[in-house]
Amino acid sequence: MDKVGKIALLLLLSATTIAGFLWLPPAIGFQKPALARMVVFHVPCSMAAYAATFVATWYAVRYLWKRQWEDDIKSRVSFALGLVFWGLTTVTGALFAKAQWGAYWNWDIKQGAILMLLLVFAAYFALRAAVDDPRKQATLGAAYAIFALLAAPYLTYVLPNSTPDTLHPKGTLQGGLSPQYSLILWTGVLGLILTYVWAWRVQVAAEILQWQVSRRGLTRPRKTLERSGNR
Repeated sequence: MDKVGKIALLLLLSATTIAGFLWLPPAIGFQKPALARMVVFHVPCSMAAYAATFVATWYAVRYLWKRQWEDDIKSRVSFALGLVFWGLTTVTGALFAKAQWGAYWNWDIKQGAILMLLLVFAAYFALRAAVDDPRKQATLGAAYAIFALLAAPYLTYVLPNSTPDTLHPKGTLQGGLSPQYSLILWTGVLGLILTYVWAWRVQVAAEILQWQVSRRGLTRPRKTLERSGNR
């Protein structure tokens, strides 16, 4: 992303944040309508988390198919960003819960499910750290990423919607918001997904460069290494 793109992204995020706090009216249908503005920050975090999860799984499948190190790096970086955005989803959800229901954590089924999902994502890195062989790390990580993709919609949508015993509002994205809220919410989704893409590309480029440098160091000719040692 060039300088103009970064400035445009910053302006988009700034405008969305300002509009979310100052322009949006109280949201009808919530216990505390004036404090429901948090939804336009909470939902975009979850959408960016989904995007990161899908990209991580896509490159995990590519790695299992082609066995190229670049695909493992792309998958791992996206998985890490997915964990960050799922964490932000949890934090903004807790702030919304405090505003609407008086406590940051109510042990609602939705909150319990997102906590389980965070553990699923954290376990990915624990699994990779438990294996020394880089190829086995990549293979196990790729297989686990597929499992995480299946777990994400189940834990964040299917399970919470399987019971009416939940504080979490339903149908928010299916016509449950006014046009003003929908505009800011989906603009926020665009802004955070673009932020994810920018962060992912920067980190992937850095890690691929680091991998290439370390690989060249391991494949230096023996005579060159001997000369370096004699010096």
